[in-house]
Order: sequence, then C-alpha cells, then structure tokens
Amino acid sequence: MRYGLIAGNGKFPFLVVEGARRAGVEVAVAAIREETDPALERIADRFTWVSIGQLGRMIRFFKREGVEKAIMAGQVKHVQIFSGALPDVRMLKMLISLPRRNTDALIGGVAAELAREGIELIDSTYFLKDHLPQEGVLSRRSPDERVTPEVAREVAERLAVTVMLAGAIAPLGSSYVMTVEATNARTGDTLAREQVQAASREDVLRALGRGGTSLRKKLGESVASIQKFDRPLQEATTSSLEALKLFTQGRECMTQVRYAGAIPFLESALEL
Repeated sequence: MRYGLIAGNGKFPFLVVEGARRAGVEVAVAAIREETDPALERIADRFTWVSIGQLGRMIRFFKREGVEKAIMAGQVKHVQIFSGALPDVRMLKMLISLPRRNTDALIGGVAAELAREGIELIDSTYFLKDHLPQEGVLSRRSPDERVTPEVAREVAERLAVTVMLAGAIAPLGSSYVMTVEATNARTGDTLAREQVQAASREDVLRALGRGGTSLRKKLGESVASIQKFDRPLQEATTSSLEALKLFTQGRECMTQVRYAGAIPFLESALEL
C-alpha cells in the first residue's frame, strides 16, 4: 500500500517522510506550493506541487499513485483558502458545502472528498510513534512534588509574571467565607488580601465581585479604571456555583494533560 502526504509548511512533513522510510513505506507527496519547503521534493518517493485551492488535482495525483491512506502534516494558512486562493471546481463545491468557515470544517471537508475516492485520512502521527512521549514522568521532578519558592520565582521571571492571585472558599454553616490574595510572584510577599462572606450559595458570586473590586483598590488601581472595566461577576460567568466548580475541575485536568478525564467534568458543567 502507498500512503499519501498533504504537506504544509515547517518540519513536520519531513518527519513524516523520514518516518515512513524507516517503516519501509513509500509516500506520494502533494505539496502546497504556497507553503511547503522545496527541499521536501529531494527526499520524497513521489512528488507533485499543487496550489492551495487545487483539491481536484491533488486527489487525481493520489489516485494515479494508488494511495489508499493519506496524512496531513504541516501548517497551512487556511485563511488563504477562504480569501486569496483560486479554487478548482472540486474545491469550490466543497467550500460551498461547509457548515462553517473554520479549520475543523475545512479538514472535515477535505477528508470527506478523499473518502469519496476511497482514500482514508489518518492520524498525522501514524509514522511518528517513536517521536511521541510514552506515558509516565517526563521530567526530573515528580508531578506530585511541590514546586519550591525558588523555582516558582524563576518561572515567574521567565514568564514576566509580576503578581499571582490565589483564592480559597470555605463553608461556614449555611454561609461561605472567601479569601482572595495577591502575591508578588518574585518575592513571595503578600501585596493585598481581601476576605468576604456570602450569606448563601446564591450570593457567592456577588460577594466575590465585591471582594475583587476591593482588592483592586488595595493594589492601587484607580477608581476611574475600576468603574470603566468592572463587571458584575455573575454576568461574566455561570450563575451556578456547582457548574463553576465542575468547570474548574475540568480545567485542572486539562492543565495536567488529562483531556479524557476533563470531559465528564466539562459536560456536567454544561448541563448545569
């Protein structure tokens, strides 16, 4: 079986060709003229140039080469397709049929056109499994190990972060006590601290809004600026505290690159 490669810019297409070669597989490369590095032609088994709107030409090339599975690799500035490119008839029909003009819809449209010709669009990492990290700890530091103040300050300096905000909420009978604290990211010194109390769960966001406004004043923001940019927190986020909690848990999973684990939290938050 011969594989096809739709090549965009960058090094990714080179990695795919090299990976296929290690696997003993021939690849027919359709390179986007406006995007692809010409050096790719020198290492490809089969090669042709196509302009960014020539979907029909690309499919005919793959059919001639006996391609049954295809891979997309390398960035393509999709905005060119929707604006500056001159599409062929097949591309034009596909663009007209798209429900939305965005990257996901475009890739889905190309995949559908390939499928009509018996060509399956497969995972772009198909020949790059040896380049992908395996499950486990990837750094010298364990994920459960706390970051030391020294490391935190270095990270803050590299990211040009000057102030870190931290918050906590605790139930007190039927009410809630919330604390928001601003910390100097480089020294660890507390710059300002505000504590507010909400009489009920429904009052939490309003109380947080009041606390946030007060904290901004303590940090030196002008009254004019606060009045201009202040917005009631209950209007800026969900009114459901439980939904906000689930959303936060989902975001936490995503920051830990546990995307599958984030899905149930985010779905539950949307339902609420």
